[in-house]
Amino acid sequence: MNLLNELDLRQLEAFAAVIAAGSVTAAAKMLNRSQPVVSRQLQELELSVGYPLFIRNGPRIHPSEEALQLHQSVQKALLSLQQVRMRAQEIARQQQRPLCIAATPALAAGLLPQALAATDLQNKIQIISESAEQTTHAVITAEADIGLCSLPLEHDAVVLHWIGHARCVLALPESDPLTAHPQVALGQLAGRRLIAPWNPQRLRGRYEKALKRLKVPLLETIETNSSANILGCVRAGLGVAILEPVSGWGMPLAGVAVRALQEDIPYYFGVITPQGRQLSSAVQALIEALASAAAALLPDFQRLAPGEHTRIMRLINQQ
Repeated sequence: MNLLNELDLRQLEAFAAVIAAGSVTAAAKMLNRSQPVVSRQLQELELSVGYPLFIRNGPRIHPSEEALQLHQSVQKALLSLQQVRMRAQEIARQQQRPLCIAATPALAAGLLPQALAATDLQNKIQIISESAEQTTHAVITAEADIGLCSLPLEHDAVVLHWIGHARCVLALPESDPLTAHPQVALGQLAGRRLIAPWNPQRLRGRYEKALKRLKVPLLETIETNSSANILGCVRAGLGVAILEPVSGWGMPLAGVAVRALQEDIPYYFGVITPQGRQLSSAVQALIEALASAAAALLPDFQRLAPGEHTRIMRLINQQ
């Protein structure tokens, strides 16, 4: 197998275009290249990686299993290169660098827009909505200027500016009898189906411990990696959800009622920036705007100092 440093950018563009377009002919039109050129570039790429990327059946072409595995990495590489091209053009035109913000989906949709609306936007804005781990990684690598993510956020390569704390809430269908109560106890959820986030290492793990301590039996859960999916399932009457408060209060959905929980299941999140990078005025303004937006959105919001991180994580682990 040839070394991967022999890979050619135009070959990767042809590869991604064929998968996206579904045929060599359509990919050639997309890239403004001739069909024979695209076919040759695919064959050269297959020689470089050492295995077939497409299964050919007459005029039809289908990606192999190996091609599908490779495609995600190729897409990310091409996107990164496109960002380099855009940045080079901005520098040539003496434009401001875009303000890149990484945030988990709930914080990106439920809190960030309110904060941005309260700032005097001068920069172009780019929002990266990823998992907590990927959000932190984007800040560590300085791909993002600022990150908004749930705890833990202790890493040598980032600066933690503040920690937010608010209580989790309950989301349930508007027709549910429990909506008659302004506050619901976990014990009242016995026998219900729970719509849950799939990651047990963060919020889900904490409220499952609380349910176990109280011996609250639940039916099998529906798992998803998206707060929007959780709210959609609740609206459809598929179950109830113990939800982080940013989605509960910041992403209201018709047909879904949000109620306070009697038990305190804490949700912690924070704002981080890359270590060693001088903060622009836009980033500094956004750091404060996020705290103000959280205070306005979340009924019991508390802003904690970054030095509280160790104590909070110790408390979470004890729970």
